[in-house]
Amino acid sequence: MIVCSLSGCGNKNGESVKVVLTTGFEKDEIFRIESMSCTLPEIMVYLTNIQNQYESVYGEEIWNTNLEGVTLEENVKDIALAQIAQIKTMNLMAEQYEVTLTKEEKEQVKNAAKAYYDSLNETEIELMGITEDTIVGLYSEYALAKKVYQYIIKDVNPEISDDEARTITVQHILLKTYALDGTGKKIEYTDKAKQDAYKTACEVLEKAQAGEDFDELIRHYSEDDKATYSFGKGEMDEAFEKAAFNLGNGEISDIVETEYGYHIIKCISTFDKEETDSNKIKIVEQRKEEVFGQEYDAFVATLTRKLNEELWEEVRFIHNENVVTAAFFDVYNDYFE
Repeated sequence: MIVCSLSGCGNKNGESVKVVLTTGFEKDEIFRIESMSCTLPEIMVYLTNIQNQYESVYGEEIWNTNLEGVTLEENVKDIALAQIAQIKTMNLMAEQYEVTLTKEEKEQVKNAAKAYYDSLNETEIELMGITEDTIVGLYSEYALAKKVYQYIIKDVNPEISDDEARTITVQHILLKTYALDGTGKKIEYTDKAKQDAYKTACEVLEKAQAGEDFDELIRHYSEDDKATYSFGKGEMDEAFEKAAFNLGNGEISDIVETEYGYHIIKCISTFDKEETDSNKIKIVEQRKEEVFGQEYDAFVATLTRKLNEELWEEVRFIHNENVVTAAFFDVYNDYFE
């Protein structure tokens, strides 16, 4: 789903609709989006679970890294803020669409919240500043957000034809028409160097058409680290893709020029059933995200958002050996999926 932070969207005139205030907030209130509010304990649940998920994979030393002066902790804070802001926003959308949780779903929420809360130790509860009601509220909003998403994308056609999703597999030989300087910048060949590359490509094509082993030609001539590609329509360079999709099994293309150089393509399979079925799923998901994104962005542009910057700047990770909770979303999924 499309993630929109408190500062990320503009209105139709291109002007920012973000409103930042550091006064007028309730105690421990991090932000407010119209009638929806986010408190410090709520954000700490998201933040602490994400933090511990990172540490379980990479270790605590991961927080010593930074990118262009931005620490990973600051980045993860922004991720947590964006996630919970989106959930709150989608709950406002639920009001507009009159989407609500059923009695059974509310009962599931309570059971999930109890299971997660019971998994916490006293230190975790104290340092995150939460009660069981905090978790009930978060799970309720999360469940309603997912229900709104399903409501918005309900009319997306899940039927994708084999032709639309068709995935083919090819091998290719690449003769480059560029080099990289010491900084990795792309430097185009001179006309003379391009002519030499094309001449070599013609010689290689002649050998391939004469029946020489294509794998051996790849090993001897190709300047691409990868020899085999499986892809669907719209995923590769237009000229490369057009030539590849016009080949039959075992056929070899003429020389195809792209921004990378000269290619000689051999079709290995014109239809990969497993990859095509997988691509159908991907196409449907892309369409769902596009439909949801359009609806969500239009809705967000109408909202007034207020961030308590002073309090947000003070929010920090909890570094305590007894705070290890990382199952907030896993517990939810146990009850709802």
